[in-house]
Amino acid sequence: MNIAILGAGAWGTALAIALSKAQETEPVMHTVSLWSRDEAWLHAAKQSHSNERYLPGIELPTSLLLSASPLSQWLGGQDLVVLATPMAALRSMLETVGTLTKDLPVVWLCKGFEAPRVKAPGADLQPEPLGLMAHEVLEDEARQLVAGVLSGPSFAKEVAMGQPTALVAASPNLKLRDLMVSAFHGPQLRIYANEDWVGVEVGGAVKNVMAIACGICDGLNLGTNARAALITRGLVEISRLGLALGAKSETMMGLSGLGDLVLTATGDLSRNRRVGLALAKGLRLDDIVRDLGHVAEGVYSAETVLKRARALKIEMPITQMVVHVLKKEKTPQEAMKLLMSRQSKLEF
Repeated sequence: MNIAILGAGAWGTALAIALSKAQETEPVMHTVSLWSRDEAWLHAAKQSHSNERYLPGIELPTSLLLSASPLSQWLGGQDLVVLATPMAALRSMLETVGTLTKDLPVVWLCKGFEAPRVKAPGADLQPEPLGLMAHEVLEDEARQLVAGVLSGPSFAKEVAMGQPTALVAASPNLKLRDLMVSAFHGPQLRIYANEDWVGVEVGGAVKNVMAIACGICDGLNLGTNARAALITRGLVEISRLGLALGAKSETMMGLSGLGDLVLTATGDLSRNRRVGLALAKGLRLDDIVRDLGHVAEGVYSAETVLKRARALKIEMPITQMVVHVLKKEKTPQEAMKLLMSRQSKLEF
């Protein structure tokens, strides 16, 4: 199988490394290509045999093919395309791939909600646009493509280092689910199939917001009791939104729900948690994002998540407090105090 990974960030590179290394021990051989639109990156990667910007010190396998060629020249020779771009770039990548092929299966790795699109002039009477999940962007932009999502609790660095990881391959298309398992399952990556891509996407997106909240909690030294409460109630918020959008409850308890939440809310490699830690220290959000050097999707998705929840009349108080802090409407201390002072109620 020829697998093309489009996007040479941390996660795209890590997956490319994992799939390439698997060929050394697996009887089923795949050819893996990592593509970047940046010719300078390609030259540097070939010289150093690594992706020094995103995964410094981790060697790229010799079997991994690197490319910055126009997609129109070689995309047709692939069997599976993996979009490893941030959420903000998903629409343009789907549009590009959709114009080049109608039969090539596509999988995305991004976790988040697309920012609401700007209203056209004279559209004041139209409803306020809401941010879309990845499969909704697909429906809007390239519905002819057979597509799915690969998600779950996974730090790119650990995947690149060969540490065991379990992921979910989700799509309503059975043949594509089987194809994803065949492409990604191996000695390092354990892949579970799931038809509920709505639940997988909601879990992957909203856990980033909860990780910011947990980072704030840890940064304020509120203790492990408080962190456990935030994770548990955060899962409630993820489940509320997911079920309202058509997800299955069991998905919320799986790898892309509970699993991804625990990892991102507690792991030191979590970019979103690091944002929360820095906010608790009083640092400016612009400075935090700049110094991070990577995309922290929770920063860009939090307000969109809240808007979708409000449109569905769903209560998400942790998400609301994160939005308040990100927009400088409340300090981290004020936000946490408000959460704790909410009226007591039944747990379920």
